[in-house]
Amino acid sequence: MIVGRDVTESREPAVTDQDKMNNKGEELRGKVKEGAGRATDDPELERQGRRDQSKADVKQAGEKVKDSIKDLGGKKDR
Repeated sequence: MIVGRDVTESREPAVTDQDKMNNKGEELRGKVKEGAGRATDDPELERQGRRDQSKADVKQAGEKVKDSIKDLGGKKDR
């Protein structure tokens, strides 16, 4: 039995880590699409790839903000 441990604390990082992996996957798929668009001279596919990368970048920035807030919260409790 673990005493004094918040149950949500153990679950939360797994979700955040999963989100980070999903965002990185979206970024990589965007890079592949962009490269395929260039290779096949398909400007629409290139645009889709850049858009996917941009969406992933925004999501990753949001994850960094969440991490920073968590870090500040942890320092505040000390």
